[in-house]
Amino acid sequence: MAQFCEITGAGPAVGNLVSHANNKNRTRWMPNLKYKRYVIDELERSITLRVSTRGIKTIQKHGSVARAIFKVREDQLSERLKKIKRDLEKRKKA
Repeated sequence: MAQFCEITGAGPAVGNLVSHANNKNRTRWMPNLKYKRYVIDELERSITLRVSTRGIKTIQKHGSVARAIFKVREDQLSERLKKIKRDLEKRKKA
């Protein structure tokens, strides 16, 4: 499974570890991902998301997953959350 946050789109960062002797070794820094269950009241269901700790803070800042989905840029969302966003938009229109 890919190491990406479903809300922020954060993935592994790459770079070099540089020693005091200026030796360079390639490394990857993985995002701090957690599995978190959220209830979407508008759809009357719950979902489990794989989000970074920064993504958790983003959801808390906006108050709910539904509001956070609409505030975050479309290209950062996972395919699953894009589908949920479309479902929420249909529910709002009806």
